[in-house]
Amino acid sequence: MESIAQLKQLLANQVEWLSHYGADSDGGVTRLLYTPAWLKAQQALAERMREAGLDTYYDDAGNLYGRLEGTEHPEEVVLTGSHIDTVRSGGKYDGAAGILAGLACLRRLYAQFGRPKRTLEIVSLCEEEGSRFPITFWGSGNMTGRWSMSRIPDVADAEGVSLGQAMADAGFGPGTHRPCRRYDLVSFIELHIEQGMVLERLELPIGIVQGIVGQVRLTFEVCGETNHAGTTRMAWRKDAVAGTAEMTLALEREARSAGDPYVATVGKMVVAPNVSNVIAGNVLFTVDLRHPDALSLEAFARRIVERFYSIAAERSLQLSHRQWMHADPVPMNEELVHRLEQTCKSLQVSYHEIHSGAGHDAQLLSAVCPSAMLFVPSRAGISHSPDEYTDAQDLAVATRVLADTLYQLAYVGGQRQA
Repeated sequence: MESIAQLKQLLANQVEWLSHYGADSDGGVTRLLYTPAWLKAQQALAERMREAGLDTYYDDAGNLYGRLEGTEHPEEVVLTGSHIDTVRSGGKYDGAAGILAGLACLRRLYAQFGRPKRTLEIVSLCEEEGSRFPITFWGSGNMTGRWSMSRIPDVADAEGVSLGQAMADAGFGPGTHRPCRRYDLVSFIELHIEQGMVLERLELPIGIVQGIVGQVRLTFEVCGETNHAGTTRMAWRKDAVAGTAEMTLALEREARSAGDPYVATVGKMVVAPNVSNVIAGNVLFTVDLRHPDALSLEAFARRIVERFYSIAAERSLQLSHRQWMHADPVPMNEELVHRLEQTCKSLQVSYHEIHSGAGHDAQLLSAVCPSAMLFVPSRAGISHSPDEYTDAQDLAVATRVLADTLYQLAYVGGQRQA
């Protein structure tokens, strides 16, 4: 395979090339599902895959695959890749880095070693972000059975275009290409930017993901008493904002006290009547809790709810809540994680064992095949922004680790490195 210096230049060029599809005037990238920018990016990637010697095909949802047919076990597929869509005015690396790294791996493995024993594929997943339609993981979800072409969600974008119509306009939908559901995958490895600052702070080029955290999301409603800001004495107030503020600070204290990797966020707050000279009588706010251990997350959520009700009682406020999301933590496959660790050691690449605080396609693929993830550092932890940046040197190092691991899985079963 190329030297790290050659890989660095190749990947830097490829990142810039792909970022032109959906480029915004502010330096960001907007490639929403089934839009012209999205379609042109998929078509351009398909051409690059063919130039690399891969056979290309789409499935009905618009997932794009590049395939190297296996010589001995063509029915067993080793898969890598990530998602092509972005948030509005997102960055150049989220999703794209994993696709371009995977393409670089397959291109060089094929050029150097020919066809693998097991089939080797790269996928450019059609959607993960949920930026155009109120759904997420449309690409990997159709592969794994979370979504189905036989039950297309009745949802629309901000302009009123339905998901089904947008899909048809882009040339996809039931019966247009290959079926989406995959039953032939034996492993999936996703390379992705960290979207956090752990690796940068540790000055390490690679994170080997141990698992994807679980999430609990709740909405609380605090009811107090709306009254005049100038005539109501402090001791007589039932201030919903003040109560919410105390709850928010209590949440922060609890999370800090519990320590890493607990994280807790009040992300949305709606105040009524929201007038400068009126004591607020009502506040709606959301809480987002995350942790890689299911029991710990459940216990933490329970403590938070109990603490909030205690604060409300102390302030003579009424409190209600509902939990509207619970996603269990998803561990990565131990054998694949170990293989990635061994590859790093053999290449003398330093790494950090890390948990992902964000959701990724690998968590869905893990339900149908052994799955793993490699993280590369994100400058200042910034993501979903035009300022998103990953150094090409780090991306090249991770690509080399990915290539060696794919070689072990698809060519010789772990006996030799590329």
